[in-house]
Formats: sequence, C-alpha cells, structure tokens
Amino acid sequence: MPKPSSTAPDDRPQPVPVGLLLSHTRTPRTHRLEVPDWHGLSPNHLAYLIRRYTDAGDVVLDLGTHPTALAATTYLHRIPAQLLTDSHGLCLRLPPTARPNSGVPHQPDRGVDLILAALPQAIERLPHGDVTTAMSTWRKLLRPGGFLIAGLTTTPPPPGGFSYRATVIAAARAAGLFYHQHIPAILVPLPEHEPRTAPERPDEGDDGKRLLAGRHLPAFRDLLVFGTTATGEENTHA
Repeated sequence: MPKPSSTAPDDRPQPVPVGLLLSHTRTPRTHRLEVPDWHGLSPNHLAYLIRRYTDAGDVVLDLGTHPTALAATTYLHRIPAQLLTDSHGLCLRLPPTARPNSGVPHQPDRGVDLILAALPQAIERLPHGDVTTAMSTWRKLLRPGGFLIAGLTTTPPPPGGFSYRATVIAAARAAGLFYHQHIPAILVPLPEHEPRTAPERPDEGDDGKRLLAGRHLPAFRDLLVFGTTATGEENTHA
C-alpha cells in the first residue's frame, strides 16, 4: 500500500505483500498416500511455491528432507540438496547425477536457490537450537537472489507472550535477509458460514467442534518468504 504524499519515505517501513493460498474445495479423484502434505500444505501448493521462486536447474534444499518436497523438486526439474554434518560442520550434498531434464546446467559453487524450512522442527536439528543461529546458518547457504520459505507450525503464543512470527522475522532480518512476502496458506476449505464464531448456547455440549485444547481449530499456516537480495521496490521502501 503506497504511503500518502505527505509522509516522509523513512517515517515507517512499508508492509510486505501478502499472498493467499486457498484450499481446494473438492477432494481429488485419487488420493496418493505416497505424497503426503508438507506440514499441512498440499503437494500442489508446495510445487507452486517451488516453481514460483526457482527456475529449472536451481538447487532446492528442504531442511526436513520431506518426501513431498523431493518429489516436487525433481518433477519440476530442480536439483534436490541435502544438508549434512561432517567433521568440518554443515555441508551440502547434491545427487551425483543431478541434472534437470531441461538441460539447464547448475553451477555448484553458487549456493542454494531455495530453502524450505518448517519451524520449529528445522531449528531443533541444529546444535544451538535457536532461531537466530538458524537464520544466520541458512543465510550463508543461499546464493545472491535466493529465497528462504519458513512455514510456521507452532501454536499461537500464550496471552502476553511474544509472537513466534515476529521472532522469526526479527531473526531473519538480523541475519541479513529481507522480509519478502507473507503467505497465509489455508489448510481446510472455508465454509460459507463459520459456526465457531457464533456465541455458544448454554445447552450446547462440548463436542470438540469448536475448540481443540481450549483453542480454535487451526485453519491456516503462516508462510514467511525471505530473500537474500531486496527487489527494487523493497529497496525504495527500505
């Protein structure tokens, strides 16, 4: 949203663009058990994000080595990478015959083009186990112009607690990443009328339809996209 002409350019930062991934309203004709959802995100939506942020021949690193991420990466003629730990620390491993069918070569020394991270699961695999260290580590793996998509899978903070989304954004910016986009991914088809927003009747029993462990049932997943290089518009609003 552009600022009014009377507002100085450096008064406050511009909000990042917000995208929206909607759940399918119909069930597919066949359900492939070998391609599960990526932490709640459908295989089609994950493939769309990989195609949106990479080109053929680019390297994609899913920190959780999820089978759906691997399937989508190879199907789209990208190169799947794996993050390993050896005596020298973290290192990337590419398939020995990693070449996309499109014939587009990859330059192995240029870094990763896209990192997929489900949080906090990906952080728990690191020695220090904190989001600030994780973002700094992943930033070094990305090439200039690369992207990191963080899927937040944590529950909302308790009353008075800090937002986990704000914590992740602050850590990414401290690591030198630019907050590129916020994408709420809808996990379930949205009904025309939402019964959970209506007042609960005194005679209504607790049948689990309204709340799960005292909270509303989760209906979306936050996806935060960070880039190593700011776009022209982001530089203007920085």
